[in-house]
Amino acid sequence: MDLRAPRNQLDVRAVRMWRVEALLVSVPPVVVLLVLALVFRDVSSWLLAAAAGVALVGLVYTVMMPRIRFRVHRWEVTDEAVYATSGWLVREWRAAPLSRIQTVDSVRGPLARLFGLAQVTVTTASAAGPVHISALDAELAARIVAQLASDTQAIPGDAT
Repeated sequence: MDLRAPRNQLDVRAVRMWRVEALLVSVPPVVVLLVLALVFRDVSSWLLAAAAGVALVGLVYTVMMPRIRFRVHRWEVTDEAVYATSGWLVREWRAAPLSRIQTVDSVRGPLARLFGLAQVTVTTASAAGPVHISALDAELAARIVAQLASDTQAIPGDAT
């Protein structure tokens, strides 16, 4: 197996999807703190300061995280293996030889469907868990799943 970085970028729609995910994580705590500030007026200044702090951290997270993830996340399928790099704080490089692949799945959550994206999950007997290729165009993900299923069925053995 070649130990180079995978060649393919994710779909550019991933950045928008990750921004929406970040907002869905960041906004509710700010709203809760603001509501609490209205209810508990005697400590409202502390709650407003906390809301401002959480909002600032959420804003930085929403702006920076998707850009960094998009730069880092890469994938590639070759005749020998599936390669993926991921992460934004902790970066991970994974390779799954085709001969070790046990299952190949496609996952599409509500936000992924909204953005026309899908995730391919390649499961092996590895203790490190499956290899995930997130934020692919849904049609491309379906083709990759079909290709990997076909390629791995042609390899003799039980992938253990």
